[in-house]
Amino acid sequence: MSLCVYMLRHGETEASQYDVFSGKMNPDINSAGFEMAKYFAQKYAPLDWQAVYVSPMQRTQSTARPFCEATGLDMQLRDGLKEMSFGEWENQTKEQVQEKYPEDYVRWLTEPAWNPPTGGESAVQVASRASLVMSEIEEKHADGNVLVVAHKSTLRVVLCGLLGLDLGRYRDRITFPVASLSVVEFGVHGPLLKKHGDRSHLPTELDARSGT
Repeated sequence: MSLCVYMLRHGETEASQYDVFSGKMNPDINSAGFEMAKYFAQKYAPLDWQAVYVSPMQRTQSTARPFCEATGLDMQLRDGLKEMSFGEWENQTKEQVQEKYPEDYVRWLTEPAWNPPTGGESAVQVASRASLVMSEIEEKHADGNVLVVAHKSTLRVVLCGLLGLDLGRYRDRITFPVASLSVVEFGVHGPLLKKHGDRSHLPTELDARSGT
């Protein structure tokens, strides 16, 4: 048996619903987000699990809580799984950022690996801290299923690192809707993406909601 890491993005928040930058901001999931978390737990809790690693933000802890209650596993909180900090762009739309910080925004769009949001983190910085958590998981769990509950940018950056994709293209190559799941199996040939952006655990009315 090999190690399988299940990567779950947190459920819907008001920030994700209206597509504003939310990194250091610490909103909780909204009512739809809580329902998403419950449906994920219902479908996946019956599997055999080794551990749960969670970003310490409110929205990720609330998403993981129904699953942890169902499985009896404790959340292992890791700062390395926090969302990218968007600095002065926090709680603003893309249109607002483009108007206020046009040069920084263009640089970020062109090469986000090394160009951070104004006063925020670059993708390289996120990759550096998140990769430590992934290394810890690989060292502690030789096989079995491990759940990671984190954020849109962080999970896309992690997947780029695992799959050997250009980190500067993390925004262009990988989507990660709210409450969606990706699964990476660690085998003899390295990480293999088995599932990506899956929301089949959600009922139709929740799956139809914007997954931004």
